Amino acid sequence: MPAALPDAPDLGLLCQAMPRIGQTNLDVFPLCLGGNVFGWTADEQQSFGVLDHYLAAGGNFIDTADVYSAWVPGHTGGESETIIGRWLAARGVRSRMVIATKVGLSPGLKGLSSRTIRTAAEASLRRLGVTSIDLYYAHADDPETPLEESLRAFDALVKEGKVRYIGASNFTAPRLAEALSISDRNGLARYVALQPHYNLMHRTDYVGELSALCTRERVGCMPYYGLAKGFLTGKYRPGKNVDSLRAAGASAYLDARGLRVLEALDDIAVAHHTTVAAVSLVWLRAQPAVVAPIASARTVTQLSELLPVTDVRLTDEEVTRLTAASSGQ
Repeated sequence: MPAALPDAPDLGLLCQAMPRIGQTNLDVFPLCLGGNVFGWTADEQQSFGVLDHYLAAGGNFIDTADVYSAWVPGHTGGESETIIGRWLAARGVRSRMVIATKVGLSPGLKGLSSRTIRTAAEASLRRLGVTSIDLYYAHADDPETPLEESLRAFDALVKEGKVRYIGASNFTAPRLAEALSISDRNGLARYVALQPHYNLMHRTDYVGELSALCTRERVGCMPYYGLAKGFLTGKYRPGKNVDSLRAAGASAYLDARGLRVLEALDDIAVAHHTTVAAVSLVWLRAQPAVVAPIASARTVTQLSELLPVTDVRLTDEEVTRLTAASSGQ
C-alpha cells in the first residue's frame, strides 16, 4: 500500500506566488526539483521520500531526462523517468504536477532528428505513465540536423497533445534566436524555456547575449547545476572531506573566488536565518528571465536545505554583493 498522500497545499495561495514560464499557462514552484539523482544516488524508496516532501511543501515542477541514469553500470537510461512515473501513479497527483523531460542524449537516441524525437517521446510517455509531457526539452543542440526538422517534429507532438510546450537546453544565443525565428516564420511551436548551465560560480554561458535574448523573447530560464555540483550548499570547505560522488567537481571551486563567494553567502544566510543553499538559489531567481532554478536532492534533509528559496527575499545590496564576489578569477 502506498504511503499516505501529504496534505495538499492551498493551491490558490500558491498560484499567486508561483512564477509563470514565459508565454505559457504553466505556473511553477520557484524551485524545480531535479530528477537526475533518482535511480542513481537515490533508490526508489529514497526518491519517493524526496518527492513526497517536495509535494508537501507545495512543489509542482519536476525535471528529468531520458538519459538519466544511463551512466550507471547496468542502466540504459530512463530510470529516473520510471521512478517518477511510478510515484505519480502511486500518489495520484499527475494533475498537480508540471513534468519536464528531455530528448537528444540518450544512448541509441542521440540527436534531434524527427525520428529520434518521435521515438524518444513515445518512450518517455510510457515510462512516465502520462498522456502528455508538460515541457519537452531538446537536451542539447544538434548541428547535424536542420533546426526546422527538429521544430516540425516537436510541433507535431504538440498538435497531437503528447507535448504541451517545448524548451531548449545547452543552446547558444545565435542558435536559440534562429530556432525562434524559424518557429515564428513557419507557425511552429516555439521554445518557451531554456536550460543553461548557470550559477554563482559559472556565469559566462548565460550572462550577456543569451540572457538578453531570453528576456526579449520571454523565454523562461531554468538554470541547471544551480548549486555548482553542491559547492554552493556551503558544505565544501578547505580541509573538509565530503563523502559524495560530486566531491571532486565541487571542490574544484575552492579557490580564492570560491572562498569569496562562500564568505558572502555565509553572512547573508546568517542575516536571513536560512541556509547557504537557499541564498545561492535566491540569487539565481533574481537574475533576468530566471523562473525556477533546478536543484536535486537525494535525501529529505538535503531538500529541506533548498526549500527556503520560496521565502527568502534578498536586498538589492545583497544581490550586488554576491554578484561582485563571484566576478573575476
